[in-house]
Amino acid sequence: MSPRLPEFDVAAATPAQAAVLEDILRGPRGNLDGPFLSWIHSPELAQLAQQLGAFCRYRTGLPLALSELAILCTAARWRSQAEWQIHHPIGLDAGLDATQLEAIRAGHPPRFEDPAQALIWRTVDELYERRRLSDATYEALLARFGLETTVNLTGLLGYYALVAMTLNVFHVVARGGQELPFSEFIRR
Repeated sequence: MSPRLPEFDVAAATPAQAAVLEDILRGPRGNLDGPFLSWIHSPELAQLAQQLGAFCRYRTGLPLALSELAILCTAARWRSQAEWQIHHPIGLDAGLDATQLEAIRAGHPPRFEDPAQALIWRTVDELYERRRLSDATYEALLARFGLETTVNLTGLLGYYALVAMTLNVFHVVARGGQELPFSEFIRR
């Protein structure tokens, strides 16, 4: 799998591109891993998306482990190499169970003892399988997290689907020669 975009030369960045790159590097991420060097070819999209991403990753009201679980579930559904490579170690550091994450990566339903993790899994599973949430799952989200965090979780899932699509379209993988977590094939 070879990258589809030309290597981006930061020294040749337009003023708009340079401003976006500076904002990303000064922000909570501090690096350009993931979709940013794809989006930089459209600086306005890059700026808006990176701002939304900073909110979705750091300010949803969810604990880090639950945010990372939602991101990794999305990465597995989209079979997004870099998204999984980047977030898997973050998820482990946040306390997610390696066996459960491996089940998710392999496309198998994990068994959660933590009810909040089970609820995140159920939410993602329903949204990707049915494109809707059941009343029971919606009510459980409201009872557990409240309306604002439920809205934010929905935004987080949408944002990371955008990230996954971007990474998949442009064949982005994490730097460092890591093994790809998903086989590369196109289902018809």
